[in-house]
Amino acid sequence: MWAFVLASAVLIAVPGPNMVYIVTRAAAHGRRAGLLSALGVEAGTLAHVGLAVAGVAALLAASPVASGAIRWAGVGYLLWLGLRALRPRPAAAAPSVPIVPESAGRMFRDGVLVNLLNPKVGLFFLAFLPQFATTQAGLLVHGAVFFALALAVDLGYALAGAAVGDRLRVGGRWPGVIHLALAGYAALA
Repeated sequence: MWAFVLASAVLIAVPGPNMVYIVTRAAAHGRRAGLLSALGVEAGTLAHVGLAVAGVAALLAASPVASGAIRWAGVGYLLWLGLRALRPRPAAAAPSVPIVPESAGRMFRDGVLVNLLNPKVGLFFLAFLPQFATTQAGLLVHGAVFFALALAVDLGYALAGAAVGDRLRVGGRWPGVIHLALAGYAALA
C-alpha cells in the first residue's frame, strides 16, 4: 500500500488540467467555487474508479469510437464553459468583481463533468490501479485512497487559487480564455 500511496502522491502532485480548472474557478469566483469545483472533480474521480472496477473503462479503451466520443464531448463542454465565461456582462458589473456562478450545484456539476468527460482519466485508472491490486475489493480500496489524496491536494489548490484571486482582485474574461485553452489541450492531446 505504501508504494501505491507514494506513486499516487507523485502523480497527483504533477499539475494538470484538473488543477488548472480548479485554480481558475477559485481565483475567478472565490473560495466556495473552488472548493465545490474540487469536490466535483473528485466525485468524477470516484466515478472513474467505479467504472474501472466494473470493467467499463476496459470497454472504452477497446473502443476508439466510444473513447473519441467522450473526448470530444469533453472538448465541447470546455468550449461551452469558456464561451459562457466570455459572454458580455451587464455594465453594472465591474471587471474587478468576481462573477459568482448561479448555484453550488452548477459549480459541483461542472467539476464532475470536466473530469468525467476526460477519457484519459478512466484509462489512467485502468492502467494504474491493477498494478497494485487484482481483486475488485482491492481496486476499490486503492481507488478510495487515491481519491482521498487527490481531494486533499485539490482542496489545497482551491484555497490557493482563491487566495490569489483575492489578492489580485481578478475577474474579467481570463477564466473563459483558460477554459478555451483547456479545450484546445484536450482536443490535441
